[in-house]
Parts: sequence; structure tokens; C-alpha cells
Amino acid sequence: MEHRATRLRLLTFNTIPMRAFHLTWMAFFVCFFAWFAVAPLMPTIRADLGLTPAQIANINIAAVCVTILVRLLIGPLCDRYGPRSTYTALLALGAIPVIAIAFAHSYESFLFWRLCIGAIGASFVITQFHTSVMFAPNIVGTANATAAGWGNAGGGATQALMPLLFAALLSFGIERSLGWRLALIVPGALMLLMAVIYYRYAKDTPSGNRSASDPTGKRTSGWTTFLAAARDYRVWMLFITYGACFGVELTIHNLAAIYYVDRFGLSMATAGLYVGAFGLLALFARALGGLTSDRLAHRRGLGGRVDLLFLLILAEGIGLLAFAQMTTPAHALIAMLIFGLFTHMACGATYSLVPFVNRNALGGVAGIVGAGGNVGAVAAGFLVKGVGSIEYALTVLGGIVVASALCALAVRFTQEQQLEERRRYDDALAQKATQAEAEGVADVA
Repeated sequence: MEHRATRLRLLTFNTIPMRAFHLTWMAFFVCFFAWFAVAPLMPTIRADLGLTPAQIANINIAAVCVTILVRLLIGPLCDRYGPRSTYTALLALGAIPVIAIAFAHSYESFLFWRLCIGAIGASFVITQFHTSVMFAPNIVGTANATAAGWGNAGGGATQALMPLLFAALLSFGIERSLGWRLALIVPGALMLLMAVIYYRYAKDTPSGNRSASDPTGKRTSGWTTFLAAARDYRVWMLFITYGACFGVELTIHNLAAIYYVDRFGLSMATAGLYVGAFGLLALFARALGGLTSDRLAHRRGLGGRVDLLFLLILAEGIGLLAFAQMTTPAHALIAMLIFGLFTHMACGATYSLVPFVNRNALGGVAGIVGAGGNVGAVAAGFLVKGVGSIEYALTVLGGIVVASALCALAVRFTQEQQLEERRRYDDALAQKATQAEAEGVADVA
């Protein structure tokens, strides 16, 4: 805990924790942008490749399906090799299918590369792992939620920017069939650039890289940390709650553009802006969830974090039910933004709990809980495919989210663990006060 940051100083880049904070959210932003770059262009791709509704449903499921497996693996890899090397490898390798999908000319090849692209969704786990080891208990929830929220905003940015990039290419006289392909090469190139930057400037821990801080060369077994996390029932309760919030978020990113086009007759650009607004809520809403969780922990300990998560998921489910019943695009947009606020806050509140479940198996916990978000999205995808109506599927999904809020209440901590975390929290506050006093003296001098 000695070198962990006790404050989130957003304008600071010269400390290891804050540099890691900014690099993690930027890397996640680029990954999220690339992950969902296809979604806002689907109306054009659908026409170009002659895709059926069933095939589109399969593509949407593929986009989040493989992420489940990779998120389960990536957490233990962070425990084993450190977040710096793991993130660099994911960025570099993940750029391959992002670029390759631009060369797909059939449903089968498009489906395959869309499936592979889903692997970069595991970037979220590395982001949360990296910020969790960089920040002290008094601010870790805020740091986790803010980094994830700013990174998640890549999903909103891609909904708004990819149609504009596509339109810009068309304005130069490029045919539509070539335009969407050229547009999809851009996020892949950004991932390669980010891989170089991350490897060059990030550090594994507040004390430096793993190779420097661990001269004995001993490494934590990824399999051991995974098993330790998998044996804890609380991990699986958070697995479900994260499926209820992040799974819904992914579902909206995948389906909402087509939903607005088909149900309300909006243009692709307008639908992209609507869904982009939902994604851009992550700029502040996730951080708000993490900040609120940290504040409640100061007054009520870990129990306050749990109660907040329950209330946020309950409100999200009720809002989703309302969104599915809207009959005008304006009302649908308002309802989407309201339930979207609670959705993003719930995501932040979930990962404000993750660092406290098992400190010795942080990667395993982060990976399993993160995979829950994609399980929720895959289940929602099969639900939409099964019922054949997005409107009805969203109604059923809202009811499921309301019921899953009870899983948050099932997360409990022993009295010993609560006292230990209270001690760590108070120590972090004392360290923060000491640092502030020292900086004040330095300013006066």
C-alpha cells in the first residue's frame, strides 16, 4: 500500500499511478471503439452483404461471445505477467481481426472476424486490474469507475464517429461498399499505435515493472488465483450483477442503432448520435457510481457499497422496462438516457467492490466478474433471436435485471474483513492528509 495513490489527480502525468490511470482508460477507449466500430455501420453492411435478421443476430452474439473466455483468461494472465505486457499483447494481436474484417465478402468470413474481434473486450479486465493495484482503498472505487467509464465512452464515440467517417469517405466519391471497409481499418491502426505507447510508458505496479520489483523472478500462478476466485460465491453473485448492467450496455450498443432505424424510421447518422449519447454517459456516470461507492464506504464500510449496487440495478431494470414501451423517438431517447445513467453507475459500483473480495486473487476475481457482463450480453442476444422482436426482448430483459438486483444483496463480508478494510481505508486517509500537509509546506517554502 505504501506507493499507491490516495488521490485522483487528473491533471497529473508524472507519477506512476496517474500515468497508468491515463494509459489504461485511453487503451480501453481505443479497444472499445474498435470492438463496436461495426455496429453503427450495420445497416450499410447488411445491405452490402445481403444479411438476414437471423445472421445479424448471430453476428451480434459473436461480438460478445468469445469475450467471455478471454476475460476469464486475461485476469490470471495479469496476475502472472503483469498488466503492461498483457495489455500490449492484447492491443497488438487484437488489431489483426479489426483490420481483417474490412476484407470480408461473405457472411461466414464476416462472422468469423467479428467473433475474433470480441477478444479485445477483455481489455476492460486489464484496465480494472491495473487501476486496482495503483490506488489506495479510499479512492480505488472512483479510480476504477472513472478509468472504465472514460474507456467505455469509446463505445459512444464509435456510434457517433463511424457514420461520420463513413459519410466523409463517401463525399470523396468512394463507393459505399468500399467506404465501410476503409472506415473499419482506422480503429485497427489506432490499436497498433496504442500498443507501442502502452509498452513504452506504463509500469506494472506503483513501484515499477514486475522484472524490476521482483528480483527473485517468482511469479504468481494464474491458475491458482483463478481457482481461488472461482471458489468464492460472492464472485459469482457479482458475475450475475455485472451481467445485468454491462450485459445490458453491450446489448444497447449492438442493437439500438438498428432498433431506432427500423422502429422509428431514423437515418443511420441520427440513430448513431442517439446511441452515441448513451455510450457517452460513461464519461461521468461510471465515475459517479464509483465515487458514490467510495463515499458510502467512508460512512458505512463495505455494506454501503453493496446496498448501492442493489439500488442502482433495481433502478436500471425499471428504466429499461419503461424504455421498451416508448412510442416516439424523443421519448425513447429520454428513457434510454435515464436507464443508461443507472446502468453505467451500476457498472462502476460493481468494480468498486471487486478489489475487496480477494486481494490475493485480484486478477481472477476481475476476470470472472468481467466475463459475467459478456454472458449477460450473449444471453440477451439469444433472447432477441428467440423472440424475434427487439421491443419484447427488452421488456423481458428489464424484468430479469430487476430480479438480478437481489444477487447484490447476497454479497456479504465477514466482520474481520470489514474491520481490516476499514483499517486500510483509514490508513489511506491518513496518508493522504500527510501528503497534502507536506505539499502545503513545500508550496510555502
